[in-house]
Amino acid sequence: MAEVDKVIATRLQTAVPLVSQVSRYIIAAGGKRLRPALLLLMSGALGYRGAQRFNLAAVVEFIHTATLLHDDVVDESTLRRGRPTANESFGNAASVLVGDFLYSRAFQMMLDARDMRVMEILADATNVIAEGEVLQLMNMGDASLDEQAYLHVIRSKTAKLFEASTRLAAVLAGVPREVEDACALYGQALGTAFQVVDDVLDYAGDATETGKNLGDDLREGKTTLPLIFAMQRGRPEQSALVRSAIETGDVDKLPQLVAIVRETGALEATRQSAATEAQRAVDAISGLPANSHTKALLQLAAQLLERRA
Repeated sequence: MAEVDKVIATRLQTAVPLVSQVSRYIIAAGGKRLRPALLLLMSGALGYRGAQRFNLAAVVEFIHTATLLHDDVVDESTLRRGRPTANESFGNAASVLVGDFLYSRAFQMMLDARDMRVMEILADATNVIAEGEVLQLMNMGDASLDEQAYLHVIRSKTAKLFEASTRLAAVLAGVPREVEDACALYGQALGTAFQVVDDVLDYAGDATETGKNLGDDLREGKTTLPLIFAMQRGRPEQSALVRSAIETGDVDKLPQLVAIVRETGALEATRQSAATEAQRAVDAISGLPANSHTKALLQLAAQLLERRA
């Protein structure tokens, strides 16, 4: 990861001061760097030690950061990773344009691999992520969204870059296609579990730990899995209250909604959904070589369910 940070620092250099300022602001905020870490871990599990893994790990982090910049503008978010969002600090226009810079810089860096398969994976992933963003926008305030439709959105919007990260490692390692597909499945399942747990934290987390305002999903009109399960399991009056809150984005009754989500067992059901995805991830890489990197990937799937931020 130290090598990835060096690549990031080098490739953020630009003659335009505002681009550097906004880019460094959001990247310096830290975050989990989970996607580049996955690419490095999967590379290690498959025995690939080439320097290209650092470059592509930086690429996926740039793509992820670009999506964050654009997301926060679309969602009108004010807090991320415990501090003001870039759009809150620099304005919407700067955030959107710097997000565009990071996307285009990522595509410049992809060329270093000199591999059309790498280009294909990243181009497809970026396109699917954009589709997922639009799907989520279309679903805002839609209380009729069911579990399958919800999973389709997060597998496009969030899990796709996890999937691309682990698939890229397999391509770099030159493994057979069936092994590549297994690695990609691990990434997709892990990314899905990650987002499901994130949705739990929106109702059960601590803002000082999560670094974002609780109830943000509801405020933005997002129908997430805890709310879907609460409507399915709640009494008619409880379901009606949740449905109304989704449709209006009304957070005034957030304490009541949190109580409903907890009373109906919706949080436990959502955690079980995350556990199912995590087990899919574990099963996907059961055939990989036994080494410290593979062990770390398996541990990551288990520990993901315990995260609080």
